[in-house]
Amino acid sequence: MANWEGVSEFVAVAELHSFTAAAKKLDTSVAQISRRVAMLEERLAVKLFNRTTRKVTLTEAGQLYFTQCKHLVEGLELAELAVTQMQSTPKGLLRVTAPVTYGEQRIAPLLHQFLERHPQLDLDLMLTNQKLDLIELGVDVAIRLGRLKDSSLVAKKLSSRQLYVCASPKYLEHYGEPHTLSELASHQCLVGSVDYWRFNVGKREKSLRVHGRIHCNSGLALLDAAKRGLGLAQLPDYYVQESLDSGELMEVLSDYRDEREGIWALYPQNRNMSPKVRLLIDFLAENLD
Repeated sequence: MANWEGVSEFVAVAELHSFTAAAKKLDTSVAQISRRVAMLEERLAVKLFNRTTRKVTLTEAGQLYFTQCKHLVEGLELAELAVTQMQSTPKGLLRVTAPVTYGEQRIAPLLHQFLERHPQLDLDLMLTNQKLDLIELGVDVAIRLGRLKDSSLVAKKLSSRQLYVCASPKYLEHYGEPHTLSELASHQCLVGSVDYWRFNVGKREKSLRVHGRIHCNSGLALLDAAKRGLGLAQLPDYYVQESLDSGELMEVLSDYRDEREGIWALYPQNRNMSPKVRLLIDFLAENLD
């Protein structure tokens, strides 16, 4: 097995162009990755990487070695995966990221339920509204909302969400209810992280820039302002559904309601998806839908 030592580490660094990312992928330390690669270079008597403070690139010899070794590592991963899939109990660490509010309200409780079913799993949950680099951080699954940008990641639709424009009865009593999009110009609109709202006009999407006294990048803050009668808000259903059901908020402009948009699980493009990730995605799809 001496000839195999350092090969998996070398291939991971070559694929990710980073010792740090390779360490996260292999769940080890950067020092261990560097040590194994250095030992491999010493044994082969060649330099495999050009290293700078900003990036890692393959040398000519490294590129040749990577081409020959990559399929060997993939074959080993397939063999280990075949054995792992024979086990009914998923094990190991799951790294998941999700938007803050949706993650707190919907994703975290389901992940906790998933862990109750699978006690040999550990969870690292990162709630952030920033789009993280899944490869760099070694994230298994990212939950994303709405329209997706093209990327090399694989996307599976878990559920969908609906945007509502709504206001409190107090606000509507004072300012009146808008019935057309042009009337929004004379209303107080509670503006979120983007200054436009989306509508459906004649089965076509229309984006309309809105204005108001309050700008805030927190949906919960905008929800509170709407319930206090400070303006109209366009928010997803998981923010406003309870208030709509209770009558604390009322939907307006329902004829222009935008189409439902997706809630997605994104994961790195890898045909060797582990059973724990596959089980998690199937579990979320079943319970969110």
